[in-house]
Order: sequence, then C-alpha cells, then structure tokens
Amino acid sequence: MNETAYTDSFARDHLPPREQWPELLFDLPELQYPQRLNCAIELLDKMVTSGSAGKPALIHRSMSWTYAELLDKVNRIAAVLREDMHLVPGNRVLLRGANHPMLAAAILAVWKAGCIAVPTMPLLRAPELSVIIDKAQINAALCAACLKDELELAREQSPVLGQVVYYQDAGHDSLEQLMQSKSGSFEATDTCAEDVCLIAFTSGTTGKPKGAMHFHRDILAVCDTFPRSILQSRPEDVFIGTPPLAFTFGLGGLLLFPLRVGASTVLLEKLTPETLMQAIEEFRPTVCFTAPTFYRQMAPLASRHDISSLKKTVSAGEALPVATRESWQRATDIAMVDGIGSTEMLHIFISASGNTIRPGATGKPVPGYRACVLDEDGNPAGPGVVGRLAVKGPTGCRYLSDPRQADYVYDGWNLTGDAYEIDADGYFWYRARTDDMIISAGYNIAGPEVEDALLKHPAVAECAVIGVPDEERGQIVKAFVVLKQGIASDDEMTKQLQAFVKQSIAPYKYPRAVEYRTSLPRTETGKLQRFKLRQGIV
Repeated sequence: MNETAYTDSFARDHLPPREQWPELLFDLPELQYPQRLNCAIELLDKMVTSGSAGKPALIHRSMSWTYAELLDKVNRIAAVLREDMHLVPGNRVLLRGANHPMLAAAILAVWKAGCIAVPTMPLLRAPELSVIIDKAQINAALCAACLKDELELAREQSPVLGQVVYYQDAGHDSLEQLMQSKSGSFEATDTCAEDVCLIAFTSGTTGKPKGAMHFHRDILAVCDTFPRSILQSRPEDVFIGTPPLAFTFGLGGLLLFPLRVGASTVLLEKLTPETLMQAIEEFRPTVCFTAPTFYRQMAPLASRHDISSLKKTVSAGEALPVATRESWQRATDIAMVDGIGSTEMLHIFISASGNTIRPGATGKPVPGYRACVLDEDGNPAGPGVVGRLAVKGPTGCRYLSDPRQADYVYDGWNLTGDAYEIDADGYFWYRARTDDMIISAGYNIAGPEVEDALLKHPAVAECAVIGVPDEERGQIVKAFVVLKQGIASDDEMTKQLQAFVKQSIAPYKYPRAVEYRTSLPRTETGKLQRFKLRQGIV
C-alpha cells in the first residue's frame, strides 16, 4: 500500500488481510491512476478548471448550482469539517438526507477534507443507524434537519458519535450558517489512491448489513468503466432517477457519473412513478436510473407525458423481468440498459446497450471486468451450466471487520451471491440469487423466472416467489401476489395464475401455493426482501 494521508488509521486497520482481497485488474489505459489521488479534485476541481465552471452541475426544484458554485459549497463544507468540527483525515462522517444538492456537496466535501463518507438511507431508524455508527465508529455526522429525531435517538444508543451538524436548518449552528464564515477556498487533503473514502453499507436484502470499503481510486474506476463504455456518457447529458445517493447505484448514476464527464444531474426527493414522469417532462433529462419496479409502473404513464428528451434508461438493483423490459420498450421505444452491480463492487460490472442487448440476458462483462460462472467444484463452467457468478475488475470486496469476507472472495474472484448461466455467445443470464434457488422434487427452480411468468398475467401488479418446506417434495414454489386494483383474490384467480404459469414455462415450476398481499417487503432502494417472506417476518 502507498503512504496513507490518514492520521486516524481506523479504516486501514480494519481492512481484511491483503490475502483475502480479490484480484484487482487495471488492464485498460483509462484505469491507470497515480498513487496520490483525491477523487473530489478529479470530479469537481478539474471540471471547473477545464471549462465547465459555468455549466449546471446539480439541479433541484429550489436551486441550480453551476460547477463553480458547487465547488464553492464543497470547499466551505470541507472547511467546516476541519476547522469547526476539528475532524482529522481518516475520520468517518455519517451522511443523512434525501437526494438534494446539499447532500451531494457534503459527500464531496468529506472526500476533499480527507475523511470517509458513510452515507445512510433516509428511512433508517435509530436501531439500524446505531449498528452502522458502532461498526464504523462514526466520529461526526452531517444530517438533514428533517431526519434529526432518529439520529438523536441513535446518538443516545451510540455515544461514539460525538458531533452532529444539521443542514436545511434555520438554527445559528446549522451547516449553512457555519459555511458563511468560510472563504470558499480549501486545499484538498493529499490522499493516497488506496485511502478508504467510502464505507457503503449493504441495503439489507439478506439481513445484517455489511460495510463495503472503497478507495479514492475505486470512485474513479466505476466512472471510467460502465458509463464510459456502455452508457457512453457525454457532457451534454442530463441525469435523473430515484435511487438514493446513499445507495451505490444512486451515488454512481446520479452524482459520480455526471460529474466525471461534466454533465448535469437532477436531484429530487420522494419520487413516485407519476412524479418521476412529470420530472422527466419538466427537466428534460437524457438518462434515467431507476429500479425495474418503477419502470413497470411508469410504462402505462408514458403516453401522458412528453418524455422525448430521454435517450437512455438504466435498470439495476434487482433482476429486470422480460415483461417489464418489453412493456417499457413498447411504451417509449427505448431499449432498456440492464445491469448487475453490487455494493461490494461499487457499481455495474455486467451490462449491454444498443444493438448488443439480448432481451432476457443481463449482458456481457463491462470492459475492465471479467466474469465467469463457477460450478459446484469451484471451476469455471461452460455454456448451459447454472452456477455461482464470479467477477473481478478494478474494484472488489473489502468488508469492514466482517468474517463474511471469506464467503464473498474465492480464489481471487468476487462471488456476488447470484446464480447465472452463460450462453454460447458469452451472454450472462440471471437465474436467481443463490439463496433463492428452489429445489423441488429434484428440480432446480429459479424464483425470479416464476416471478417473470406471473408478471405477464394482466391481473398481477407485483409478486415474489420463494421455496417453502414440503414433506413430499422437499420444497414447493410459493408465490406472494399483489393483484391490480379491483381484482378479486379468490380460488378462481389462483387457478388462473397457476394455469398461466404452466403455459408460460415448464409446468413443474408453477406455484403450488399462492398467497395474496396488498404489498411486498422491499428495501428503500426497491429491492425485494425475500428473506422476510421466508422467515415469516411480514
């Protein structure tokens, strides 16, 4: 490792042993980074000096900041962190807020000050926040005033969090007030490319969150892979979407990727499918990032809005059902860019766009990454074999003090927990999360495949499929179904759905049990929490 800039060595001390790291790849010329690197300078300062100073960077309903204005805000917040809060390089800063320019500026300021950003989902409650605060030994927090109550409760449980400064607050000690006394210039900390700058906690689809540690170099690496080769982002692009900046899908798609090319991004809070469509009509973005659930609900709304500015739509966060892809393309004539990424890898590593899209397949490895499917013996498998997805590239898993590091990294590969199959042309086809594979009477059944079949039925709004114990078959397929408004959830509907699935896919895969719900458990980012259904939590 290169010489760290951090006087607080907590993060480096709690990285996994080097021998437990995955193999890292820097084969491409654009992935050659210097040993001294501060990602905030690369994403912001250099954009200001290279001609983007007067261009809109962050757009919100109540404000719009140019690159120069954003740099001024970031420098002032960085000065508050170092001069008023007396933080030192390597300290961890909890960040809380909905998608807003102030949150974006705070993240960049934390990096510029040489501290480590720990963004958290706005809807987390005090007990969940306390777990993160204790695990990452958080020193300070910058928090939107509207989220004050839960954070103050968490501070009572976790006294290690000593300082909190609130923004969007009228008080004399608010972040905005403290910023006013600063000059607007700040000399960035001379960080090492391998200094940790982000601890991203997983979103809780499988239970206890894990802290994935990422370097300054990693921030740039994800900007110089997927958006460069697949999205082909350009300075004239305008980005919009729903994933929170606390989620790496949102951090990349709505902040890092636009800044890296000098583009603009629209940051809005509490979007619904309807209000997102309205925002697309209003702000005229060219690129949209959101989850499959949103696209499915937005497709019927497309004819009511002028969304002609939109050129590219990116789906990630969970598997994209073919039915959702098809309905969106019929409604908009836009071919969805699907992708798989993970908090551990920071962003998307398998994808396809344009003429390379093969509906139903996720795509091929993004340039800069390699991927394969491992069989039961841990060896790379050929076409037609369902196995564990393994990937490596310029980013990789490094958990914060977590024995699960040994589960994620195997022989240099990152094991994402997904079951995939490769076809003869090298396309990767998602089958299930490895813990979502259902073994019934000797058959391997992928829950998402059954979900995809159910979603094509006109009565189904949402569904989730799991395996439940059965004495005769070991497991049976059980579907939790949310019906569209006004449709009766009776035995006749169950028989219809079962018959429909039998006609769509192999009959042995049909759901032998169907339970109707008014909603399904999801994370704040829209991911299904199937583990809650398996454990009977909801």
